[in-house]
Amino acid sequence: MGKEKIKTIDEISKIIENLRKEKKVVVFTNGCFDMLHGGHIKYLYDARKLGDVLVIGLNSDSSIRRIKGEKRPIINQEERAYILSSLEMIDFIVIFDEDTPYELIKCIKPDILVKGGDWDVSKIVGKDIVESYGGKVLSIPYVDGKSTTNIIKRILDVYSQ
Repeated sequence: MGKEKIKTIDEISKIIENLRKEKKVVVFTNGCFDMLHGGHIKYLYDARKLGDVLVIGLNSDSSIRRIKGEKRPIINQEERAYILSSLEMIDFIVIFDEDTPYELIKCIKPDILVKGGDWDVSKIVGKDIVESYGGKVLSIPYVDGKSTTNIIKRILDVYSQ
């Protein structure tokens, strides 16, 4: 179920090349997607509506540890990719090991690059690449109060007593 959506960078490059020939609009977003929640789901549905194909760049475990600290991720990259692969709005998932998806964006060259509303458009990694060939960079409204950090905090508050 869904594992066929998980691709290497080489595999996604070939797929994207074929999608371009079919004039498909490729949307790209990225994130940790650790402890998937309702905010993620709304965001991914909204991102998918922007084009024909939604590609997710998924931060690897080591990438997340560098960004968020040694205690993260809660869920390992294989399981996070598998969970995401079961979602109908996602077409492909590529795990990347860098701190940002810059190199992946250079490879994919999406028509639309999107991040959640907690990101200022001017600070979205890869903006320069996408705009250089006329692509769009967008920010989707953030769902207040929905975050993995808030979930972890609530678990600790409730169960540490």
